[in-house]
Amino acid sequence: MDCPVEEGQIRQILEGAAGVKLLQFDLPARTLRVEADPQQWAAVTEKIQSAGFATETLSAPPAAADVQKAQRVELYRLIAALVVAATAELLHLLTPETSVWRMVGMAVAALAIALSGLGVFQKGLSALLRGQLGINALMSVAVIGAFVIGQWPEAAMVMALYSLAELIEARSVDRARNAIAQLLALSPPQIEARQADGSWQIQDAKTVAVGTLARVKPGERFALDGVVTSGQSAVDQSSVTGESIPVDKAPGDPVFAGTINQSGSLEFEVSKRSTDTVLARIIHAVEQAQGQRAPTQRFVDSFARIYTPAVFVLAVAVAVLPPLMLDWPWLTAIYKALVLLVIACPCALVISTPVTVVSGLSAAARRGILVKGGAYLEEARKLRVVALDKTGTITAGTPQLVQTRMLSTSTDARQIERIAKSLAARSDHPVSKAVAAGIDGEALEVDNFAAELGRGVKGDIAGQSYVLGNHRWIHERGQCSAEVEALMLAMEEQGQTVSVLASAQGVLGLFAVADTTKESSKQAIAELKALGIRTVMLTGDNEATARAIAAQVGIDEVKANLLPEDKLQVINGLVAQQPAGMVGDGVNDSPSLAAASIGFSMGGAGTDIAKEAADILIMNDDLRRVPETVQLSKRTYAILWQNIIFALGIKVVFFALAVFGNASMWMAVFADMGASLLVVFNGLRLLRGGGKA
Repeated sequence: MDCPVEEGQIRQILEGAAGVKLLQFDLPARTLRVEADPQQWAAVTEKIQSAGFATETLSAPPAAADVQKAQRVELYRLIAALVVAATAELLHLLTPETSVWRMVGMAVAALAIALSGLGVFQKGLSALLRGQLGINALMSVAVIGAFVIGQWPEAAMVMALYSLAELIEARSVDRARNAIAQLLALSPPQIEARQADGSWQIQDAKTVAVGTLARVKPGERFALDGVVTSGQSAVDQSSVTGESIPVDKAPGDPVFAGTINQSGSLEFEVSKRSTDTVLARIIHAVEQAQGQRAPTQRFVDSFARIYTPAVFVLAVAVAVLPPLMLDWPWLTAIYKALVLLVIACPCALVISTPVTVVSGLSAAARRGILVKGGAYLEEARKLRVVALDKTGTITAGTPQLVQTRMLSTSTDARQIERIAKSLAARSDHPVSKAVAAGIDGEALEVDNFAAELGRGVKGDIAGQSYVLGNHRWIHERGQCSAEVEALMLAMEEQGQTVSVLASAQGVLGLFAVADTTKESSKQAIAELKALGIRTVMLTGDNEATARAIAAQVGIDEVKANLLPEDKLQVINGLVAQQPAGMVGDGVNDSPSLAAASIGFSMGGAGTDIAKEAADILIMNDDLRRVPETVQLSKRTYAILWQNIIFALGIKVVFFALAVFGNASMWMAVFADMGASLLVVFNGLRLLRGGGKA
């Protein structure tokens, strides 16, 4: 099994078979993973063998070195077949036309065919017996026919070239399919771990338990996921999140397998086993995505099932009708029909789609975009409206102190800030935490501290009583003057939450906290608009805050005060009108993500990437990855159709040459090989370009 046509044959046999739950093909390794009921296993292998494929049950996928070794052995065998076929051609050209030399030449040609084509014959004849006209059946009929009518040197060369082309295609496809698997090599096989006696030893990363303390020196890669316990450094996370700028790491920060420690030595506590790291799960997610065929791929597969028999019928017509109706010589007509069969080989057409789709999936994953299937990669280009959650998607999701205003002339501004920090530091409320974090300096001693539910906190500092509370509490205290009211209203209209510091004498200062927008959000929204996509914000926050955030980043429409079921209703309405995407980051967004035409989850590398509701996962929470996905989708779709048109165009030209001109089997096999390689390399362009249009 080394090409998508053969994959399709096996898929056709096994899909829908009793007990078969999952099929995962790996063409370069020539392996198939089947999930099936144990009692059905014998039937599964029997079905595969009936299609002409030998089977070997593996406990694990073959090692990359073993695959490469097998490919080298096959390459040497096919080169030998090519040399023998060339010898047969020379014997035909240079030796006398005697029966002895003809027999010698035929024997040499038969040897070349045996070296290169026994597998093709086995699969082809098996397909013919089942009434299937696949690529191997076409080549088998063409080569046998050419040999029978006396074109044995050409038959040998065609089979050798065809088999060599199949191997080259398989190795070319290997580049696309291994683009993500190569990430696995980024994780070192060994790790420096701390032992029970306090010493450090190098050990196999697969044997390291969760909770083990490990150490990474500058320039080394992390072998496992974990949390930093000591040290500070910058880490290159581009292999996992797609971020081009190294990320600073300090105690408490997560680190991921495959990333590079750049400057200082770091110690970290292992949080995931080697099979469960973010990098391992990225590879698993893309492998699963490769098993799902995109709409264009399904179309091409369906087209090939009609196309191949139709060409076979056409070849029979060319072999029979011209001699009967136009007085062509029978051998000439049969030869032209055999050339048609070689030209008709659908390999270039069928191989063009999986290579392109897998290259697109790989290019996306390299940028920190995990697409769960080729269908989503292809369909993203159709999006006309994208709905976005606010908190954690457009904004950072963590409130920050963004504005302060001092209202007392009798107390020093620095002293007012320290009082506010001292009260806020004693509270667990997110707004209070943001106030405390936003003010420099040491906190003061607070006596009689207490929290008032729904209002704020209070306490005594240096014998003086203070409160740090919300708008309502200041109203209740009768301290909300016209000036304070106007200032607070202006801040709230900007989407800020205001905390007021007051003493018994009056209001001392205002501290405004807001969930700030991410630096990338404004650019992302602009890029979506440039692609002709309308943007809608869906949030449970209040109208004023939502509109303020939307204005900052340029969002077209705002829908605020929404519960999860309200968001779902909005998404259903949008999808009913046009293809609509949804971008969210939390459990509350799951129904909407599932209902959207395409759901984008701002997963983050530190969260569980297997969020079932989303179709596409953005690993580094960068909203710009959404328009980038749409651009990649457009480019993938364009290359898909370039390949289809090119593959069919080549066929049409050589069909005409075969029937009305002087196309030979040599020309036909070279045209097929050239077309196949060109569509493969065209598809691989996505890997180089990163998917940007």
